[in-house]
Amino acid sequence: MSTSYLRLLTGNKKWAEEKLKVNPDFFKNLTLGQNPEYLWIGCSDSRVPANEITNTNSGEIFVHRNIANIVLNTDMNLLSVLYYAVEVLKVKHVIVCGHYGCGGVLAAMENKDQGFVNNWLRNIKEVYSKHCKELDAITDFTARANRLVELNVIEQVHNLAKTKIVQQHWKSRELEIHGWVYGFDNGLIKDLKVSYSDIKNVEPVFRYDI
Repeated sequence: MSTSYLRLLTGNKKWAEEKLKVNPDFFKNLTLGQNPEYLWIGCSDSRVPANEITNTNSGEIFVHRNIANIVLNTDMNLLSVLYYAVEVLKVKHVIVCGHYGCGGVLAAMENKDQGFVNNWLRNIKEVYSKHCKELDAITDFTARANRLVELNVIEQVHNLAKTKIVQQHWKSRELEIHGWVYGFDNGLIKDLKVSYSDIKNVEPVFRYDI
Protein backbone atom coordinates (compact mmCIF):
# COMPACT_ATOMS: atom_id res chain seq x y z
CA MET A 1 0.00 0.00 0.00
CA SER A 2 1.25 3.48 -0.87
CA THR A 3 2.99 5.29 1.99
CA SER A 4 1.44 8.58 0.87
CA TYR A 5 -2.00 7.03 1.32
CA LEU A 6 -1.16 5.64 4.75
CA ARG A 7 0.12 9.07 5.78
CA LEU A 8 -3.45 10.34 5.74
CA LEU A 9 -4.64 7.64 8.16
CA THR A 10 -1.68 8.25 10.44
CA GLY A 11 -2.37 11.96 10.32
CA ASN A 12 -5.99 11.36 11.25
CA LYS A 13 -5.00 9.44 14.38
CA LYS A 14 -2.59 12.18 15.41
CA TRP A 15 -5.22 14.86 14.82
CA ALA A 16 -7.83 12.98 16.87
CA GLU A 17 -5.39 12.50 19.74
CA GLU A 18 -4.47 16.20 19.76
CA LYS A 19 -8.13 17.25 19.77
CA LEU A 20 -8.85 15.02 22.76
CA LYS A 21 -5.90 16.44 24.66
CA VAL A 22 -7.27 19.95 24.27
CA ASN A 23 -10.91 19.01 24.82
CA PRO A 24 -11.89 15.50 25.99
CA ASP A 25 -15.49 16.18 24.87
CA PHE A 26 -14.58 17.39 21.37
CA PHE A 27 -15.97 14.41 19.45
CA LYS A 28 -18.83 13.89 21.87
CA ASN A 29 -19.96 17.44 21.15
CA LEU A 30 -19.76 16.85 17.38
CA THR A 31 -22.17 13.92 17.66
CA LEU A 32 -24.82 16.25 19.09
CA GLY A 33 -25.37 17.86 15.67
CA GLN A 34 -24.43 21.00 13.80
CA ASN A 35 -25.68 24.56 14.01
CA PRO A 36 -23.60 26.56 11.52
CA GLU A 37 -24.29 30.23 10.94
CA TYR A 38 -22.59 30.26 7.54
CA LEU A 39 -22.84 28.50 4.18
CA TRP A 40 -19.55 28.68 2.25
CA ILE A 41 -19.63 28.25 -1.52
CA GLY A 42 -15.99 27.99 -2.52
CA CYS A 43 -13.60 26.63 -5.09
CA SER A 44 -12.50 22.99 -5.04
CA ASP A 45 -8.86 24.12 -4.93
CA SER A 46 -7.12 22.19 -2.15
CA ARG A 47 -5.33 25.33 -0.94
CA VAL A 48 -8.52 27.05 0.23
CA PRO A 49 -9.88 25.16 3.28
CA ALA A 50 -12.79 27.19 4.66
CA ASN A 51 -12.32 26.41 8.36
CA GLU A 52 -8.58 26.90 8.32
CA ILE A 53 -8.43 30.28 6.59
CA THR A 54 -11.27 31.68 8.71
CA ASN A 55 -9.90 30.25 11.97
CA THR A 56 -13.20 28.54 12.75
CA ASN A 57 -13.98 25.18 14.31
CA SER A 58 -15.68 22.08 12.99
CA GLY A 59 -19.42 22.67 12.83
CA GLU A 60 -19.27 26.42 12.29
CA ILE A 61 -19.34 26.50 8.47
CA PHE A 62 -21.47 24.40 6.10
CA VAL A 63 -19.44 23.95 2.91
CA HIS A 64 -20.07 23.42 -0.79
CA ARG A 65 -17.19 23.49 -3.28
CA ASN A 66 -16.86 23.23 -7.03
CA ILE A 67 -14.46 24.43 -9.74
CA ALA A 68 -14.33 28.25 -9.57
CA ASN A 69 -17.18 28.58 -7.04
CA ILE A 70 -19.96 28.68 -9.63
CA VAL A 71 -23.66 29.11 -8.76
CA LEU A 72 -25.92 27.63 -11.45
CA ASN A 73 -29.70 27.45 -11.40
CA THR A 74 -29.43 24.00 -13.01
CA ASP A 75 -26.92 22.55 -10.52
CA MET A 76 -29.05 20.27 -8.36
CA ASN A 77 -26.10 19.53 -6.09
CA LEU A 78 -25.52 23.16 -5.20
CA LEU A 79 -29.23 23.96 -4.96
CA SER A 80 -29.76 21.01 -2.62
CA VAL A 81 -26.94 22.23 -0.38
CA LEU A 82 -28.35 25.77 -0.48
CA TYR A 83 -31.85 24.54 0.36
CA TYR A 84 -30.64 22.43 3.27
CA ALA A 85 -28.45 25.19 4.64
CA VAL A 86 -31.18 27.84 4.45
CA GLU A 87 -34.28 25.76 5.14
CA VAL A 88 -33.03 23.24 7.70
CA LEU A 89 -29.85 24.66 9.24
CA LYS A 90 -31.19 28.25 9.17
CA VAL A 91 -27.84 29.79 8.25
CA LYS A 92 -27.69 33.58 8.45
CA HIS A 93 -24.97 34.18 5.88
CA VAL A 94 -24.13 32.67 2.49
CA ILE A 95 -20.58 33.43 1.35
CA VAL A 96 -19.23 32.94 -2.15
CA CYS A 97 -15.44 32.84 -1.83
CA GLY A 98 -13.16 32.72 -4.84
CA HIS A 99 -9.38 32.97 -4.85
CA TYR A 100 -6.76 34.72 -6.92
CA GLY A 101 -4.81 32.42 -9.23
CA CYS A 102 -7.88 30.21 -9.73
CA GLY A 103 -7.08 27.50 -12.27
CA GLY A 104 -10.65 27.41 -13.53
CA VAL A 105 -10.64 31.14 -14.22
CA LEU A 106 -7.25 30.97 -15.91
CA ALA A 107 -8.38 28.08 -18.11
CA ALA A 108 -11.55 29.95 -19.06
CA MET A 109 -9.45 32.88 -20.30
CA GLU A 110 -7.78 30.59 -22.85
CA ASN A 111 -9.10 29.00 -26.02
CA LYS A 112 -7.61 25.57 -25.35
CA ASP A 113 -9.85 22.52 -25.46
CA GLN A 114 -10.19 21.40 -21.83
CA GLY A 115 -12.23 18.30 -22.64
CA PHE A 116 -15.32 17.70 -20.53
CA VAL A 117 -14.43 20.69 -18.33
CA ASN A 118 -15.28 22.96 -21.29
CA ASN A 119 -18.92 22.64 -20.25
CA TRP A 120 -18.21 24.06 -16.80
CA LEU A 121 -15.74 26.73 -17.90
CA ARG A 122 -18.36 28.08 -20.28
CA ASN A 123 -19.98 29.76 -17.28
CA ILE A 124 -16.82 31.74 -16.51
CA LYS A 125 -16.42 32.65 -20.17
CA GLU A 126 -19.91 34.13 -20.01
CA VAL A 127 -18.77 36.33 -17.13
CA TYR A 128 -15.78 37.45 -19.19
CA SER A 129 -18.01 38.21 -22.16
CA LYS A 130 -20.36 40.28 -20.01
CA HIS A 131 -17.45 42.37 -18.67
CA CYS A 132 -15.14 42.20 -21.69
CA LYS A 133 -14.85 45.98 -22.10
CA GLU A 134 -13.42 46.37 -18.60
CA LEU A 135 -11.29 43.23 -18.75
CA ASP A 136 -9.82 43.82 -22.21
CA ALA A 137 -8.68 47.26 -21.06
CA ILE A 138 -6.40 45.61 -18.45
CA THR A 139 -3.12 44.94 -20.28
CA ASP A 140 -1.38 42.93 -17.55
CA PHE A 141 -2.56 39.32 -17.75
CA THR A 142 -2.31 38.60 -14.01
CA ALA A 143 -4.21 41.77 -13.13
CA ARG A 144 -6.86 40.88 -15.71
CA ALA A 145 -7.18 37.36 -14.32
CA ASN A 146 -7.47 38.69 -10.78
CA ARG A 147 -10.23 41.04 -11.82
CA LEU A 148 -12.07 38.20 -13.56
CA VAL A 149 -11.85 36.23 -10.32
CA GLU A 150 -13.56 39.13 -8.55
CA LEU A 151 -16.19 39.62 -11.25
CA ASN A 152 -16.92 35.90 -11.25
CA VAL A 153 -17.60 35.98 -7.50
CA ILE A 154 -19.82 39.03 -7.92
CA GLU A 155 -21.86 37.31 -10.64
CA GLN A 156 -22.31 34.21 -8.46
CA VAL A 157 -23.58 36.38 -5.61
CA HIS A 158 -26.10 37.85 -8.06
CA ASN A 159 -27.07 34.33 -9.11
CA LEU A 160 -27.78 33.35 -5.50
CA ALA A 161 -30.05 36.36 -5.08
CA LYS A 162 -32.06 35.22 -8.10
CA THR A 163 -32.98 31.85 -6.53
CA LYS A 164 -36.38 31.20 -5.02
CA ILE A 165 -34.68 29.49 -2.09
CA VAL A 166 -33.04 32.74 -1.02
CA GLN A 167 -35.92 35.05 -1.90
CA GLN A 168 -38.40 32.95 0.01
CA HIS A 169 -36.41 33.33 3.20
CA TRP A 170 -36.01 37.06 2.80
CA LYS A 171 -39.76 37.19 3.36
CA SER A 172 -39.57 35.66 6.82
CA ARG A 173 -36.11 36.17 8.29
CA GLU A 174 -32.66 37.69 7.94
CA LEU A 175 -30.34 36.17 5.35
CA GLU A 176 -27.29 37.87 3.86
CA ILE A 177 -25.20 36.95 0.81
CA HIS A 178 -21.57 38.06 0.53
CA GLY A 179 -18.72 37.89 -2.00
CA TRP A 180 -15.10 37.34 -0.92
CA VAL A 181 -11.76 36.55 -2.56
CA TYR A 182 -8.86 34.82 -0.85
CA GLY A 183 -5.23 35.62 -1.67
CA PHE A 184 -2.44 33.04 -1.56
CA ASP A 185 0.24 35.72 -1.35
CA ASN A 186 -0.80 37.03 2.06
CA GLY A 187 -3.44 34.61 3.33
CA LEU A 188 -6.04 37.36 3.62
CA ILE A 189 -9.65 37.48 2.48
CA LYS A 190 -10.85 40.50 0.52
CA ASP A 191 -14.45 41.53 1.05
CA LEU A 192 -15.72 42.66 -2.36
CA LYS A 193 -18.46 44.71 -0.70
CA VAL A 194 -21.12 43.06 -2.82
CA SER A 195 -23.97 41.74 -0.76
CA TYR A 196 -27.71 41.19 -0.67
CA SER A 197 -29.95 41.16 2.37
CA ASP A 198 -33.31 41.65 0.63
CA ILE A 199 -34.95 41.56 -2.78
CA LYS A 200 -34.88 45.29 -3.54
CA ASN A 201 -31.61 45.17 -5.52
CA VAL A 202 -32.59 42.11 -7.56
CA GLU A 203 -33.63 42.95 -11.12
CA PRO A 204 -37.45 42.87 -11.29
CA VAL A 205 -37.56 40.10 -13.91
CA PHE A 206 -35.81 37.75 -11.45
CA ARG A 207 -38.14 38.43 -8.52
CA TYR A 208 -40.60 35.70 -7.55
CA ASP A 209 -44.09 36.48 -6.32
CA ILE A 210 -43.81 34.69 -3.00
